[in-house]
Amino acid sequence: MIADYTFKLIVIGPAAVGKTSLIRRFVENRFSFNYKSTIGVDFLAKTMRLKGDKIVKLAIWDVGGQARFRFLRRNFYEGTHGAILVFDLSRANTSPKMKDWLIDMRSIIEYKIPLLILGNKSDLLSEVGEVIDREEPKRFAEQEESFYLETSAKTGNNVEQAFNEFTKQMLKSNS
Repeated sequence: MIADYTFKLIVIGPAAVGKTSLIRRFVENRFSFNYKSTIGVDFLAKTMRLKGDKIVKLAIWDVGGQARFRFLRRNFYEGTHGAILVFDLSRANTSPKMKDWLIDMRSIIEYKIPLLILGNKSDLLSEVGEVIDREEPKRFAEQEESFYLETSAKTGNNVEQAFNEFTKQMLKSNS
């Protein structure tokens, strides 16, 4: 398939929130318990056909969440068409860090890009209970003119929907 559009998409957020797992679930439809922390950046690509017969290729950049790679991010963010900001629904300390990641990204990317906020690991909520006010990320997304979804890379819940809807947002923004 020859793509009508090619978009660079960055997936950012704190370490161990499931960024790599989300990307692999979307691109390869698989989940593994044996992921290692992303060192710097990794990337995968997926070409998809949307309604209306538009073919879109996503170059998805998986940006390592460790603070020690912060100095590298400027290089990874350049030319980005959209950003997915991920936090872990089962670890309360990852939700407030979304704001720091967004500030960091916007200090590098000075133009407006579509943003999607994902609360990942929804499958763990039955085990750990609710550790955050789940209305807070919704309010944050509205404030940032974004949208919010809860996903599970493990079960696949909402992963395909998140990437598909976000790709449509990037098409609108870049047409």
